[in-house]
Amino acid sequence: MVLEAIRYTPGNLEILDQLRLPHESVYIKVRTSEDAYHAIRTMTVRGAPAIAIVAALALAVELTYTETNIESVASARDFILEKLRYLVTSRPTAVNLSDAARKLEKLASETEGSGKAVVDAYINAAEKMLVDDVSDNTSIGENGVAWAEKNFGTEKFSILTICNTGSLATAGYGTALGIIRSVHAKHLLEHAYALETRPYNQGSRLTAYELVHDNIPATLITDSMASVLLKTHPEIRMIVVGADRVARNGDTANKIGTYQLSIVARYHGVKFVVAAPTTSIDMLTASGEDIVIEERKPEELVTMRGPVVDFDGQVNKNEVRTVHIAAPGIGVWNPAFDVAPANLIDAIITEKGVAEKDSNGEFHLAKFF
Repeated sequence: MVLEAIRYTPGNLEILDQLRLPHESVYIKVRTSEDAYHAIRTMTVRGAPAIAIVAALALAVELTYTETNIESVASARDFILEKLRYLVTSRPTAVNLSDAARKLEKLASETEGSGKAVVDAYINAAEKMLVDDVSDNTSIGENGVAWAEKNFGTEKFSILTICNTGSLATAGYGTALGIIRSVHAKHLLEHAYALETRPYNQGSRLTAYELVHDNIPATLITDSMASVLLKTHPEIRMIVVGADRVARNGDTANKIGTYQLSIVARYHGVKFVVAAPTTSIDMLTASGEDIVIEERKPEELVTMRGPVVDFDGQVNKNEVRTVHIAAPGIGVWNPAFDVAPANLIDAIITEKGVAEKDSNGEFHLAKFF
């Protein structure tokens, strides 16, 4: 069975509630832009590609059933543009959402004929984004395997990753985790290592869930173990991460902890690779200095939520509690992302090919556009 974070048929959108994973697999309906905004803000759905698609499809569903007057071209355009601009504010760091909104705004602004023609054009384009994302992720995986074989040959090797960049973060297959899947399918993967990814635990809750689901040999470690892991496990040849936004110069914003991984990788001579669709590349942002980093609620850092474990170690899925794990009154800083600088990145693997730095240290990402 293939994992699905997004289930869509015309007029119906359901998303896997990732707040309940890995203990429950529950799908919730998304009927409006407001539903999508709430799901994105609360991390019910997360992952840069996935949130863009959920936002686009939520509006498609809303357009299917709306009783608002959108019969004229002008009213349909105004409705779509207002909703898209609202949705973009749900996650400012991830560029895929704003990129999708920009493309859909342009389409709505250029479609002529009638309000229905504008709505139909929007719905068709949003549905195509879902299909294209799966295809793009598969291509990223294939390009990642080819790059690995070029650099490491045909001997098995191990990979370290952070956060969740698989089927749960995309329309399917995944970006960084997609590369791990492809390397495993080619019988080149010795072992995968996943960081727990504090404070939201996307690695322990979600990536571990996907790795177990796919029977990929894997081990979970805490974020603070990465350095000693690389020191003691020379078979790890590659760290592969996803991207919420790649600046024009190659600086990459990704889940908090990515920056320190790029430093550790360079020290230990391990390749540091970014896996991202070209929709994550923001040619309008010159460098990482210009990327807005989202800061999230202190509660994420000082509390943990999960099912109760009894004295025998048995998990009771029916009793879920939130516990406080820090000293009451302590100050909290909780940036959700950081930026790995281009000079510490060895390759950026996309669905259109692989970018590597030239002799001057430049990635030349414009070639993908």
